Amino acid sequence: MAIHPIDFRYGTPEMKKVWGEETKLQKMLEVEAALALAESELGMIPKEAAEEINRKKSTEFVKLERVKEIEMATRHDVVSVVKAFAEQCEGTAGEYIHFGSTSNDIIDTAQSLQFKDAFEVLESKLKILRGELLKKAEEHKNTVCIGRTHGQHAVPTTYGMKFALWATEIQRHIERLESSKKRLCVSMITGAVGTMAAIGENGILVHKRVGEILSLDPVLISNQVVQRDRHGEFMATLALIAQTLNKIGVTVRSMQRSEIKELEEEFDASKQTGSSTMPHKRNPITFEQICGLSRIVKANALAEFDNIPLWEERDLTNSSSERCLFPESCVLLDHIINLSIKGMRKLSVNLENVNKNLEMTKGLIMAERVMMFLANSGMGRQTGHETVRKCAMKAHDEGRHLKEVLLEEPEVMKYVSLDEIEKMFDYKTYIGLAPEIVENVLNEAKNWE
Repeated sequence: MAIHPIDFRYGTPEMKKVWGEETKLQKMLEVEAALALAESELGMIPKEAAEEINRKKSTEFVKLERVKEIEMATRHDVVSVVKAFAEQCEGTAGEYIHFGSTSNDIIDTAQSLQFKDAFEVLESKLKILRGELLKKAEEHKNTVCIGRTHGQHAVPTTYGMKFALWATEIQRHIERLESSKKRLCVSMITGAVGTMAAIGENGILVHKRVGEILSLDPVLISNQVVQRDRHGEFMATLALIAQTLNKIGVTVRSMQRSEIKELEEEFDASKQTGSSTMPHKRNPITFEQICGLSRIVKANALAEFDNIPLWEERDLTNSSSERCLFPESCVLLDHIINLSIKGMRKLSVNLENVNKNLEMTKGLIMAERVMMFLANSGMGRQTGHETVRKCAMKAHDEGRHLKEVLLEEPEVMKYVSLDEIEKMFDYKTYIGLAPEIVENVLNEAKNWE
């Protein structure tokens, strides 16, 4: 019976496969086989034994059901894998499985192989999302809209700026993932408490050779586990990505409010239902789901931080939590990246409401422009600020257009003509270098991999 929504509601097949039981077992078999091969090359175990172990390093031979059956008796996950693996090897080859290693050598190294696959899925999806945001930035490079600070109308900006800003943030996350991959995807064959005593004098050679076989960098030093600062960094990176998607979602949801309605996510009016009781509803459910699930990814990062200070050379407190934390965070993040891609592709910009909202404050959003004009015309910046501030407050309180109030102010009219006043209230001419800034992002993006 499915309990966790990941089982039936959230997640993609590709990421679920990375963290599935079958995949985990397969990666563990590959690590055990790489260990046997490395040891045979150094004359520590018979070559024939290593060859047989490598022939059988597949779930085609070592069945998950059998591993679970053995674990019911042994109550040890790695021992059950070793025993099930040994059963499938002919002759005495099974006696040489797990030779000189300890459980976390296999678990942590196999997990690194899973992480490599997870990185590939996440990075490919983030690059798709980045591309969708860049398309939107190009499309809306000159779409003038109101900028908001503190939830209040500020000065004009463009929707191109918003989308380009998000695209660059996604690019930084791609770079963070790539950087953290080098520290997280590592191998470890160091034995109990990390001294390599059971492997003997060839310990360092075996340790390095296993890394080569599996295309993983061997750790320089460990105790009995790969140190969890590496995993904490990875989980923090996932949380950062989730929070960027949350930020995008919050903006879209806010801009889809009935009284704003500048943005709207896809809604199939022919059959989609927004509410069980209110037939008119068109809710931003895609971006709400993104925001909601991002909280779990963020919370999981904090839980992984608690796995960094284990008791001395190791304890088991990290194991149980990480069985939940890594798959859950990777699956949920992959899921909300997918939702973000879908949401961006189908996101509509309501130009009529965008323009209407520009006019909402009756010219107050041009107060900065007027103030800077007066400052440059000789009034002085501080005097200009206070003069325009008083006019703006009067316009607000009386519900009048700022232009009307300014025209009545003698101190203002000493420095500005009627024609200049008219031109200053053309919102589309007060977006600074926004189109150029977006163009710079689009040009720089050509160098992104």
